Amino acid sequence: MKRSAALVVLVPLAFVANASHAQTADSATAATDSLIRARIFLRPLASLLVPGTGQLLAHQDRGAVYLAAEVYLVSRFVQLDREAVREANRFKALAFDIARRPYLPTQRDTIFEYFEQMERFPESGRYDAGSGSGFVPESDPRTYNGAVWLLARRTYWEDPNVPPDPASKPYQNALQFYWDHAIGPSFQWSWRDHSLEHQVFRESIRRSDDAFRRAQNQVGLLLANHIVSAVDALISARLAAVAGRDATIRTTVAPGFAQVRFTFPF
Repeated sequence: MKRSAALVVLVPLAFVANASHAQTADSATAATDSLIRARIFLRPLASLLVPGTGQLLAHQDRGAVYLAAEVYLVSRFVQLDREAVREANRFKALAFDIARRPYLPTQRDTIFEYFEQMERFPESGRYDAGSGSGFVPESDPRTYNGAVWLLARRTYWEDPNVPPDPASKPYQNALQFYWDHAIGPSFQWSWRDHSLEHQVFRESIRRSDDAFRRAQNQVGLLLANHIVSAVDALISARLAAVAGRDATIRTTVAPGFAQVRFTFPF
């Protein structure tokens, strides 16, 4: 009877021990799975923030390539941005000193499209060409304001060379268009007798625009470097998790040929 009682006590204890062991094993497996998932996404996130760091965490030498590309692209962006700003300051100062100063004693900045029109037209033209109390738009089409008035007449008049009644709607619409787009007295300019300075102004605008455009291209390359490094780290981490060992990605690129190989050390 004593032996039977002992068996009755030991059997439930064995079930409890087995259940406890199974629960501990399940918890350990879940913890391991969570750790593996965390490791899989740790490297891509690191590479997304700073290209190459995910590869360096996995002791992969190509991480230095991503990192070096990041340093070069950032330094190139800074260089081009400074060049663009320097040339922009140059053409703005030249525009004020030569073409704008006779009309305004103090420099006032404005939108880039204004300087583009200064590049195209040697003069802004008068805002009000009338000598009396009535308003008369600039009529010389070689000037910016004259070109605006010509466009207004072509848009709203039946014949741009035959003015309708000043009180009519077509005339008033053309006049409103002129008021909305013409250059006012505070922003008039003239490159007359300064053709050489006007040419230098054009070249400065071109160099500034080119530098800004190339700087924006560097931003695109920077973004691509982040994405490629992150994708590289993600693929490598997932393959390593599946195989149970770190994967090595080897890329071969040649004219008309490209190959990507995944290898696992044994």
